[in-house]
Amino acid sequence: MNLIREKSAEPVAHEPVAHVPVAGRRGPSALLGLLTAAGGPRYAVALVVDAVGGGLLRPFLLLYGVSVLRLDAGAAGPALSAGMVAGLLAVPLTGRWIDRGARTLPAAVTLVLRAAGALVLLLADGLPGFTAAAVLFGVGSQSWPTTHAAVVSTLTEGRLRDAALAAGRSLRNAGMGAGALLATLAVNGGAGTIRLLAGVTGAAALGAACLVGSLRVRAPRQDRPADPRERAEPLRRISLLSLANVPYAFCFDVLEVALPALLVLHLHASPAWSSGIFVGNTVLVIALQLALVLRLADRSRRAVLAASGALLAVSYLGFWAAGSLGGLSGAAGIAAVSVLYTLGEILYTGSGTALVASVAPPHLLGRALARWELSSGVGRAAAPAALTALLAVGPGALWVPLAAATALGALAVLRLGPAR
Repeated sequence: MNLIREKSAEPVAHEPVAHVPVAGRRGPSALLGLLTAAGGPRYAVALVVDAVGGGLLRPFLLLYGVSVLRLDAGAAGPALSAGMVAGLLAVPLTGRWIDRGARTLPAAVTLVLRAAGALVLLLADGLPGFTAAAVLFGVGSQSWPTTHAAVVSTLTEGRLRDAALAAGRSLRNAGMGAGALLATLAVNGGAGTIRLLAGVTGAAALGAACLVGSLRVRAPRQDRPADPRERAEPLRRISLLSLANVPYAFCFDVLEVALPALLVLHLHASPAWSSGIFVGNTVLVIALQLALVLRLADRSRRAVLAASGALLAVSYLGFWAAGSLGGLSGAAGIAAVSVLYTLGEILYTGSGTALVASVAPPHLLGRALARWELSSGVGRAAAPAALTALLAVGPGALWVPLAAATALGALAVLRLGPAR
């Protein structure tokens, strides 16, 4: 089924479609149907490139700076932070561009920026070039989730939109795992292999940008409410929802930062425990993300988002209790609790963006999605420093405040979130 009507000269607006015939299809077939529901096969290729590129980005950039450019890790780190900050600053601008009707063009530009980042990286011979590449990668990567959600929201609607977003999330987790593995293998191949991987990554991003740009999707023309209060109120509610989202966003670095530090530094467990928990989380997200979104399709998105916060908060207290056991028992307990944490993460990522997209006025879709993604980005940027600082005081100083903040966020979602 082709959801995109193409013309060689004129961009066309696309009305949302109500459903895709994925009922009765299971496994990879259903996933493929949802990945092509918004944009067709060409857009699905871009999703794969983004997914693998996202997994490569953080470890790969640092490895390139240290192994190829011979930079000190202390210098490469601030450059990567500069890229992240630049990316966050670009998200609101991306939202306003989307609100002018653009859809696939902003998505294509994010990929072009990543291709440009790869080129600058290959030409770099020191810290200035590395920093410029990090900024290009940061802006392109941080703006992608907003542009992707806008494309999906324009070409699908209702629970199909939720399922398509969930399918993209499953693919992204698989791709990020593959990207991280590629980055690890590149280290063993030496500087030449790392440079080759940078070139391949840039070429893939440029090719994907061409595919996305060729779709020429724009939003249908929308009439804006005459009363300014009618325009402002939905965005105000989404802004409150985005504030409640900040503690939720810490959950990703719990897996990548807090648990490895807790296991290795406090429990003196083998690093294999944290690696196993990470792999298990990735597999569960890939296997369950789409299934749970479809299973909970008759539930309020707000209720699911609040429930995800409750699950995350309980899992944080579970990590605290398990860690107090110490030794092998503590590590095994943390691994068991990580399943509950993963369920909370799945419900969170499956309902948050979908809730915002479902309640945002069409003419404010870009700004609404940008505020949500900005709150996630701010949470993720603050998480490593905050989590490690609290853990340095003690496990209780980390898990209790984090559980309380996430529980308050869940309560705020229930009280302030749109009833969708």
